[in-house]
Amino acid sequence: MPDSNMNITETKPSDKYASLKIALIGYGKMGKAIESIALEQGHTIVLKISSSNKEQLNKDELSKADVAIEFTNPESAPENIKACINAGIPVVSGSTGWLQQWEEMADYCRQHNGTLLYASNFSVGVNIFFEINRQLARLMKSRKEYKVHLEEIHHTHKKDAPSGTAITLAESVMEQFPGLKKWSNADTGNEGELTIISKRIDPAPGTHSVYYDSTVDSIEIKHTAHSRQGFASGAVMAAVFVHNKKGLYSMKDVLSIS
Repeated sequence: MPDSNMNITETKPSDKYASLKIALIGYGKMGKAIESIALEQGHTIVLKISSSNKEQLNKDELSKADVAIEFTNPESAPENIKACINAGIPVVSGSTGWLQQWEEMADYCRQHNGTLLYASNFSVGVNIFFEINRQLARLMKSRKEYKVHLEEIHHTHKKDAPSGTAITLAESVMEQFPGLKKWSNADTGNEGELTIISKRIDPAPGTHSVYYDSTVDSIEIKHTAHSRQGFASGAVMAAVFVHNKKGLYSMKDVLSIS
């Protein structure tokens, strides 16, 4: 799983107030939400890639941009990221479901002196929630009387289950619980598996919960998104952050979370 502070170098200080030329790779609901936020902040969208104009995802077109924001699908994301690195522009990727290729992408970025910022979720609130989850898992790892499981709720159009956010939460829990060897997207009853229950309900931008249950009480932490705006705003924030930088980054770097 990608983390912060990986092979980081910076060519010159970035200006957080700079107006950027942004390429949007993926122009679905999230791409349109990012476009709206970016324009409100004074940035310019110089390229919009969708399924109807994939041929424009080339070096000449990408070189018009200062940074690319990529929200597509697990089948397309790795090649989209490579295209941006080959064009010499930083890429912010929020596509989920492709992290089995993370090391390959990280090596490619290093070898080509590129810039890649990946996050399973760009919401500021969610990234704070990630840290709360890590800390709670540290506190609970010796409490054998509690059993942990996760639940995530998204809209019915979300293709991957569990969500990338749920997997990030699960991985943080498993780091603290050596007996949990893997996560399962169902309650199998296997003591070595961390259960993630995925529900698809409309309308639901995203709710993620972590539960610790015992015979005497329960502990629950939850994050509920009210719209896509938080995700979109964080993605633009990440794009501003990686401008004029080289290396591999995460939202922990953007938010200065140690």
